[in-house]
Amino acid sequence: MRLFKLLLNRQGPPFRKFSRIGAVALAGGLLAACSGGPGGSGLEPLGSPSASSAPAAGNVIGNGEVKIALLLPLSAAGSGGTVAASLRNAADLAVQEFNGPNIQLLVKDDHGTPDGAAAAARQALSEGAELAIGPLFAQSVRAASGVMQPAGKPIIAFSTDSTVAGRGTYLLSFLPETDVERIVSYAASRGKKSFSALIPQTAYGNVVAAAFQQSVARHGGRIVALERYSSGASLTQGARNIAQGASQIDALFIPEGGDGMPAVAQALAANRIDTKRVQLLGTGSWNDPRVFRLPQLAGGWFAAPDSSGFNAFAQRYKAKFGSEPARIATLSYDAVALAAALVRTRGSERFTEATLTNPSGFAGQDGVFRFRTDGLNDRGLAVLQVGNGAAAVVSAAPKAFGPKS
Repeated sequence: MRLFKLLLNRQGPPFRKFSRIGAVALAGGLLAACSGGPGGSGLEPLGSPSASSAPAAGNVIGNGEVKIALLLPLSAAGSGGTVAASLRNAADLAVQEFNGPNIQLLVKDDHGTPDGAAAAARQALSEGAELAIGPLFAQSVRAASGVMQPAGKPIIAFSTDSTVAGRGTYLLSFLPETDVERIVSYAASRGKKSFSALIPQTAYGNVVAAAFQQSVARHGGRIVALERYSSGASLTQGARNIAQGASQIDALFIPEGGDGMPAVAQALAANRIDTKRVQLLGTGSWNDPRVFRLPQLAGGWFAAPDSSGFNAFAQRYKAKFGSEPARIATLSYDAVALAAALVRTRGSERFTEATLTNPSGFAGQDGVFRFRTDGLNDRGLAVLQVGNGAAAVVSAAPKAFGPKS
């Protein structure tokens, strides 16, 4: 608890004020762009439409001494550029709400391309950046890491593609693997031992299928059937196959989102799968009002961040910028607030591996999180239950982490 108390003392009065300003508390011591986060059901693309590789001049947020690169696809076409603008605004909000942070954000447009990300990272390094926050897209993260890592400078990135993580390249995004582990572990704790799964034949589905198999084995369960689908016909056949063995299973895992879930719900009903006896399980892709309204999903459990932190953040964001934030805007906020907190409390050790991978982790807008040495993260997620057109928490998100496994 030493770092935690030190930060609170320097920040001002007790924890209530610290929480209000939104700074990341030191506890001890996101294939469509960004859709892998809460409410999404995919991974971001590995590439984006071509654009100039030369970074724009960019701008600066804050006037502190410690320089940090903020690498975002600000000029990318479509949703990438829109989300990037929200991430930039959230970074600005973090600087404004933190009490006098000694940081300066060097905002660089990476154009949503690997060449643009590498050029932006090189420019930021030449200007003295000690840390990079971003990029958003997987190939851009890989390219920027290729520039930052030889210089010994870490990256805190927003991609949901776990293959781009590594030593010194940390993903702050909402990772599908974390959702799967949380919901399977909760189901196991409630006595569920025999599982089946109905999983879309997508990049996201590939990730969660692998994570599901590993997690079920880790918790001593067994998989009776794992069905993949890519069309209405294969969905119908998959549901039929699961129905034939439904008497042998305790739980059915369906990592589908709001777009595809109505068809899945129809397939469950058509094949008379008793969802009152077989517990339905899902990921953060269920966090969608369209899912909550489906009667076949009533009683189902899914893992997602506690929404209270995001809701409070969204109110402050809207008050400042006059618009709703992208769901993953909290990632940028937390990365900047964390950097500011580490600069304030850790001196020359602020961005070392030992500091960033502190096993006690950090408390952000979406709850507690910590970085692992492999670049992935652990998050404290809640388990929610669908019912009456909404979702209610049945297992609260943890407020602290146990030892790393």
